[in-house]
Amino acid sequence: MRPTGRGARVLAVWALVVALASGCASLPESSSPQAIGTLTADAVPTSAPAPEPGREPDRLLDDFFEASAVSANRHQAARQFLTEEASATWDDGARTVIADRIDTLSGPRTAETAQFTIRSTTAGMLASGGEYQAGSDTFDAAIEMARVDGQWRISKLPPGVIIDRSAFLNTYQQRSLYFVDPLGAVLVPDVRWTSGSQDQLANQLVQLLIDGPKPALSAAVSNELSDDVSIRGPITKADGQTSQVGVGLGGIKIDFGGLQNKRDRDRELLAAQVIWTLASAEVAGPYVLLADGQPIDTTKPDGWTTAGVDSFDPLGSPDDSVGLHALASGTLLRVDEAETTPAPGYFGQARNLRSVALSNDGTLVAGVADTGRPAPAPSSTLMVGSYDGGAFPVAEGQSITRPTWGADDNAAWAVIDGTNVIRAARDPATGQVSVIPVDATDVTTLGNRITELRLARDGVRAALIVDGVVYVATVVREPSGVYSLTEPRAVAIGLDSDATSLDWSTGENIVIARVATDSPVVQVTVDGSRMDALPSRNLTTPVLAVDASPETEYVADARAVFALNNADPVGDRYWREVTGLAGVKAVPILPG
Repeated sequence: MRPTGRGARVLAVWALVVALASGCASLPESSSPQAIGTLTADAVPTSAPAPEPGREPDRLLDDFFEASAVSANRHQAARQFLTEEASATWDDGARTVIADRIDTLSGPRTAETAQFTIRSTTAGMLASGGEYQAGSDTFDAAIEMARVDGQWRISKLPPGVIIDRSAFLNTYQQRSLYFVDPLGAVLVPDVRWTSGSQDQLANQLVQLLIDGPKPALSAAVSNELSDDVSIRGPITKADGQTSQVGVGLGGIKIDFGGLQNKRDRDRELLAAQVIWTLASAEVAGPYVLLADGQPIDTTKPDGWTTAGVDSFDPLGSPDDSVGLHALASGTLLRVDEAETTPAPGYFGQARNLRSVALSNDGTLVAGVADTGRPAPAPSSTLMVGSYDGGAFPVAEGQSITRPTWGADDNAAWAVIDGTNVIRAARDPATGQVSVIPVDATDVTTLGNRITELRLARDGVRAALIVDGVVYVATVVREPSGVYSLTEPRAVAIGLDSDATSLDWSTGENIVIARVATDSPVVQVTVDGSRMDALPSRNLTTPVLAVDASPETEYVADARAVFALNNADPVGDRYWREVTGLAGVKAVPILPG
């Protein structure tokens, strides 16, 4: 592995994963999602109390860490626990550590001074701009305390902020900024964590948009609010009021500068970024968007609604006209309410398929077929063809992962023999397919074997399983046309057992099947900040495969295919056998 640069960062993440895997608690089973190992019975208040008179120093430290979760006014709530000198020198912006547990170890103490060592197991770091970076480590920090006017106060502490994870989850909120994919067709979520009141949120989010995507995404997305774009004056309600902006009804008015050279399409993309970023954070419209005091679109002088940019809706459901399919006895089946029928064409006639993937529009299919040839000849071949027509082989290997389709529906990705990532790219004009290597060096240095690769629907990120560990990488198209997988980050830290299958449910969440009898299916956020155990009622381990959409997760367990409907009430949310596949041992297949 390379000793410097990106490879070194990957090595560091891998080391953190190993460190946590040895000491993390097991996953709880729940009828509704719970953050694994993070939520306590008592919610942490979002406003911290002032120091209590007469508080013993160790208890005062506990109160200080609780107050540290409130970031307003440069952690003013926490500064109440410091001496004046310590408050003046404390660099609360150095780093923010999210700790699974904070242990306070007592040291020397006199009548006027006390020393402590803070020992913490970290769950992650909160970087600049609210970017959560998952990882595990332990660290010690020295803290000194002194009496001031008879009350204990912290007189010396390290730079940065330490927040208990449960306090973090109760004080900060997960938000998504939206940037533009390379095709200019869809919005890509960039998950951040913010704190503060609702009337500050619109300003926070728009400023974060202007600041741009997190470094791991910057090479793969574009931002219409970058370069010379600025905000002229304060963000207000639609009628110009400056109080309670973003709270309840009343809309939002934003006057941008620097849009003079933007074309109509660029302005529409800018509007889509702003509107969906605010709407997903429950900042209601109408959204009055101006350029130097004039509407950025003269056809919308009274403002935009989400309907004006509904084609970019990142919260919407993918086209379900393709429907659920399944792979059973080596054949691709279409699943209806009460029965299954073979798909038309080659894939519905084959009897030797090991895995299948449908393009997002359902017109193309990629499948891995058993060649039937003895070793050392390749045992697997990647077939690509039309849904209702023929297919032809494009690549061979001893093993080929389940294929996955890119956002433009013209390239199927797969991993051959555990390390060779390829794109089987189809020329729309001629129908010819070219097999093109993908630069996956950053991923292959993580371990010995890639056993799963799934592209997000936006095509900008890939979720992978490498030696049982889950990573998210960024998909970058180089100017030369070569694709690469960059900036891989472990996200399911604390999974406790090997991941066996995964899929994207939304642009922010990944569903994972793992080797476990308790909670065999979990959901993790794309930044690794939360991992939730999904219900396990009705499932029989092992869970062999998972496929997902925003509304429904599907799994194949040891007996049958089951579905989990996300719209079900919490108390009635459990896995139900798919009616059309009753009694059939199969693998569920959704487009993508």
